[in-house]
Amino acid sequence: MKKGCLISSILLFAVLSAGLIYYFYTNNKKDPVIYEYVKPEKGDIEIKAVTTGSIKPRKEINIKPQVSGVIDKLFVEAGDKVSKGQNIARIKLVPSQVNINNAQSNVELAKLRYQDAKRELERQRRVSSESLDIMQAKSRYQNAMQEEERQKTLFSDGVISEKEYQQAQLDLRLQKNAFDNAQLSSGNTVMQYETEVDIKRQEMDAAINNLQLLKEGATQNSSQVSNIIKSTVAGMVLEVPVEEGSSVIERNNFNEGTTVASVADMSTLIFEGTVDESDVGKVKQGMPLVLTIGALNENSFNGNLEFISPKGKLEEGSVKFMIRAAIKDDYDDIFLRAGYSANADIILDKKTDLLVINERDVIYRNDSSFVELVTGDQEFKEHEIKVGISDGILVEILEGIDSTNEIKLRSDPNNN
Repeated sequence: MKKGCLISSILLFAVLSAGLIYYFYTNNKKDPVIYEYVKPEKGDIEIKAVTTGSIKPRKEINIKPQVSGVIDKLFVEAGDKVSKGQNIARIKLVPSQVNINNAQSNVELAKLRYQDAKRELERQRRVSSESLDIMQAKSRYQNAMQEEERQKTLFSDGVISEKEYQQAQLDLRLQKNAFDNAQLSSGNTVMQYETEVDIKRQEMDAAINNLQLLKEGATQNSSQVSNIIKSTVAGMVLEVPVEEGSSVIERNNFNEGTTVASVADMSTLIFEGTVDESDVGKVKQGMPLVLTIGALNENSFNGNLEFISPKGKLEEGSVKFMIRAAIKDDYDDIFLRAGYSANADIILDKKTDLLVINERDVIYRNDSSFVELVTGDQEFKEHEIKVGISDGILVEILEGIDSTNEIKLRSDPNNN
C-alpha cells in the first residue's frame, strides 16, 4: 500500500511540473515586433506662447459721490446703458447739527459784513459827489496860488529875495499835486469800496450755499456739488456695489470715497494676461494672437499685442509679466462680458507648406539628428537629417530625406 501511495505522489508531481512548464512557456512567448513606417508630408508649423488672462474693458470708471450720506434712490442697475451726465443715484444727507449751527452763524456774520460794506460805499459815494474829500486840498491849492502872486509882487519890488520867491513857487507846485491826487483818490476810493461790497456779497452767497448744501445736498448756483450722483462717461453699468440705505463717503483729498457704480465702454475690449519669463523675451509688441474663450463654446478672436510690462511679479514660484492686447475682431453679434477667462496663443513664428514629420520619430544624438529609414522588410538603418523649426509635435525637415522616403515609427504598435 505504501508503494502505491509513492507512485501516485510521483505521478501527481510530474503532472504539476508539466503544467507549470507549459504555463511559463505560453506566458513568456512574445509575438514578433512589427514596426510601422510613414512618409514625410507637407504641413504647417506654428510656434506660439500660451498665456491665460481675462477680458476687460479698455476704459472702466468708478463713479463716486461728492457728498457723504445715505443712498436714498438708485436709478440704474448692472447691465443698463447710461449716457454722460445721466443720474445714477440720489443721496440723502445726514448732516451734523454742529455743522449746521456753524454754517448758520457764518451766514448771519456774512450778512452783517455785507450790510456794513454797503453803508460805507454809500458814504464814500456821497463824499465823492459833494467833493468833501478834496475841498481841503483845493483850499490849500488856492491859498498857495494867492501866496505865489503876492510873493511875486514883493520879489518884483525888491522886498524879498529870489530864494523866498522860489520857495513860494515850490509850495504852489506841491499843493497842486496834492489837489490832483485828491481828485484821483476820490474816484479810486469809490471803486475800492464797490469792490469790497462785491467781495462781501460773494462771501455771503458762499455761506448761504454752504448752509443749503448741508441741509439739502445741492445749491442754487452749482451743478458740480450735489446729492444727485451723475455718470461722468457714457457706457454700460457693470456693477452697482451699494444698495438703497447704504452709507457712502464723499471723495476728497484724504479719502478715495465709496464706489456707487462702475461704468465701462463695452465697445472697446482688451485682453489682459501674464507671460512667463521664459517666453517674455520672445514676444514683441504688434505680434498677433488668438484668444479662446471657454464660456463661449471655445469661440476664438484675433488680437494684437500692444503692451508688455517692463517689470515682472513673482507668482507661484515663477516670474510673470503682464501683457495687454487689443481685440480686433468685430464681436457685435456676440456679447463679450467683462471678466471672461480666456487663453491667448501668441504667434511667435509661423511657416506654411513645409516638409514635416513627427518629432517623436527623430533621434537626437550629439547635436545631430537621425531617422530610421526603411531598407527592407522590417529592416531599418539610421540616416542623418537636418531639421528646422518645431512646435513640439511636428518638426521641419531641411535636408537628408524627401517625401518619397519611408521612416520607421518609433512607437511600438504591439505594446498596447
